Amino acid sequence: MYQTLLLLHSWSRWFVLLTGIFAVYRAYVGWSGRRPFTKGDNGISASFSGFMWLQVLIGLGLYFGLSPWGLNAMKQAGAMKDPTARFFGMEHVVVMILATVLAQVGRIALKKAPEDTLKHKKAFTYFGIALLLVLLMIPWGIWNPARPLFRF
Repeated sequence: MYQTLLLLHSWSRWFVLLTGIFAVYRAYVGWSGRRPFTKGDNGISASFSGFMWLQVLIGLGLYFGLSPWGLNAMKQAGAMKDPTARFFGMEHVVVMILATVLAQVGRIALKKAPEDTLKHKKAFTYFGIALLLVLLMIPWGIWNPARPLFRF
């Protein structure tokens, strides 16, 4: 079960990244070009927020139940001194939940905005910050070969 959740969590990050990049791009183009806020803009913002929440749910399943790096690692003495245990046990979880909340708040804020340009601006700001946090907290396999970019 652990390997299945880990595989899902690893692969679904690409959906988060792709929809996040696309949502930020569409928001920027809409904001700078003063374009109308379309159903496509609404759909990509919903997709980004939805994939973020899916990632959180899968991640919490790993954190609270199956992963040796989640809550289990935090119960060990000296876990905060171990950079890997601290990253997965605290930093990764807290910042990713914060990024997800920011994406959701951005989605709510843009829906309440009275004009299209302001909707795009709010989407760009909130989704851009959320995406930046996600990019900072993904354990990229580039720096650690034991963590591949694509799990099989």
